Amino acid sequence: MKTIYLVAGARPNFMKIAPIVRALNASKTMTYRIIHTGQHYDPEMNDVFFEELGIPQPDIFMGVGGGTHAQQTAKIMIAFEEYCLNDRPDAVLVVGDVNSTLACSIVAKKLHIPVAHVEAGLRSGDMRMPEEINRLVTDSISDWFFVTEPSGLQHLKHEGKPDHAIFHVGHVMIDNLLYQVEKLTHIDTSTFATTAFKIAQHAAGKRYGVVTLHRPSNVDDAETFTRISCALKTIAQELPLIFPVHPRTRGNLEKFAIDLGPNVTLIGPQAYMAFLHLWKDAAVVLTDSGGLQEETTALGVPCVTLRENTERPVTLEEGTNVLAGTDPDRIITAVQKILHNPVKSSRRPELWDGKAAERIVCILATMLEAT
Repeated sequence: MKTIYLVAGARPNFMKIAPIVRALNASKTMTYRIIHTGQHYDPEMNDVFFEELGIPQPDIFMGVGGGTHAQQTAKIMIAFEEYCLNDRPDAVLVVGDVNSTLACSIVAKKLHIPVAHVEAGLRSGDMRMPEEINRLVTDSISDWFFVTEPSGLQHLKHEGKPDHAIFHVGHVMIDNLLYQVEKLTHIDTSTFATTAFKIAQHAAGKRYGVVTLHRPSNVDDAETFTRISCALKTIAQELPLIFPVHPRTRGNLEKFAIDLGPNVTLIGPQAYMAFLHLWKDAAVVLTDSGGLQEETTALGVPCVTLRENTERPVTLEEGTNVLAGTDPDRIITAVQKILHNPVKSSRRPELWDGKAAERIVCILATMLEAT
């Protein structure tokens, strides 16, 4: 049996590896170990979280914690190297673009262990984003590239990656989304913190919008955060908004003395299922999250992205996403157009069918058999 290390460093990473775990459970030639670097501490990552995902608890928890980018990356590399030396895997699979992705791919490559990158080839063109640096470095040394959308194929080929190593497989995040949407139909949602808000809006005959903000470029800069907040306050006069607030974002709301007004409901960070239950029925989602751009596209929910760029252009070309930047007028105009003139049609991108993980596991089996 070939052993694959599946690396995750934060909650969204587990949502990406979960479909791969479920697919690997059916494999007769491969087994796996789930490696949690502990890059982010998340109190929601309890037994129920892994039960919802349909996967076991991590086999290894490093607990590296925070620090600067350099400190965190270094701690992950040192710990991961020790695990690889003591119990060498046949391949390392990394997902996304967090520091754990970068750190573990470097360690594996220097130990001559093949590296598979899921979500390879995404590019924003913005080198101020730590994620963009992580993507570029990881893709520069990976052996196998699993791509979610056509732009990823184009970038990797332009960067000289060999065709035989690039695989357009679809998107594991959408695999997980469809899995969880189906589960929502069978569970009691009345206990979700988001349910009372939804019921209240429905009773009043109102639609609602959902907001998420966490990128440092948006929430750590007082001027930018104030501009975005002015737009949210204006939009909320017509459309009630609910805002699950990231801890750093909440701290900056207080630090910059930003008042969002009475029509923006602030709540704490939500577990995946509770948050999905909230946004899937929203009139619009306003976000700076890359993953939400994709998930809203998959379910046909209008999305306004509060960034000047996106590494996921398929959500603009085929999906429900609109790139509005951080200018209040552009944000307000984008939302008004969605609410009053919803003319944009969308379709789910190619291969976003819930079977990406099955394709990845099949390809990995073939690649490892040949090594």
